[in-house]
Amino acid sequence: MERHNQPPQGCLPVIPDYLQKTYWWAYLHPNAVRFFERQWLVNLILWGNFAKLRDAAIESMQPNLGGKTLQVACVYGDFTHRIIQQMPKTGLLEVVDVAPVQLDNLEKKLGDIPPHVHLSLQDSSSLTYADGSFENVLLFFLLHEQPEQVRAQTVKEAFRVVKPGGKVIFVDYHQPVKHNPFRYVMWPILKWLEPYALAVWDKEIASWIPEGKAPATLRKTTYFGGLYQRVVCDC
Repeated sequence: MERHNQPPQGCLPVIPDYLQKTYWWAYLHPNAVRFFERQWLVNLILWGNFAKLRDAAIESMQPNLGGKTLQVACVYGDFTHRIIQQMPKTGLLEVVDVAPVQLDNLEKKLGDIPPHVHLSLQDSSSLTYADGSFENVLLFFLLHEQPEQVRAQTVKEAFRVVKPGGKVIFVDYHQPVKHNPFRYVMWPILKWLEPYALAVWDKEIASWIPEGKAPATLRKTTYFGGLYQRVVCDC
């Protein structure tokens, strides 16, 4: 099995403190990875919406899947596998994550990694790619896991590495409409388990787009009574 790419020794990204303190139970501990890596559980966490949101994200990347796509952070479930299935032979998929255990888990899920798929140990807030490297940059439920400063830097990096004419795509939480009962269920859950998540309720994702990088068009779609959002930025 092909091992994921790593920067030279001494240049390895350090797992951020906020990730170690806040999300060790979900992403870093090997037992956590084994527990959460279940398709039915990922779908349950998203109240049955995983497939809809996954497919919406992948659909947004068309017709650019024939070029270079960057998936920022690994995702539990069959997310990356579905991207590979939809990608034509001319496409290239790069997946980055700051946690080695997540990249190891993705390797196991993919089995024999196709030659047009590369996994790399990188920090989303400090990517090593050159400016304008990708036709698609995708962030699937990542922003809500990051504190404000890191989130802003991650978005900045996403817009830095996308090509002119490419797309930056976000799928994440969103503040539900007032009559959605999940608004009152999810608020205490997120506040307890995901302390940075409520920021994406209170602010538009567009507010983190860096100055001078405003996309040509920005399309936002909400799902499940507004609890989730997809934002597609045509750059």
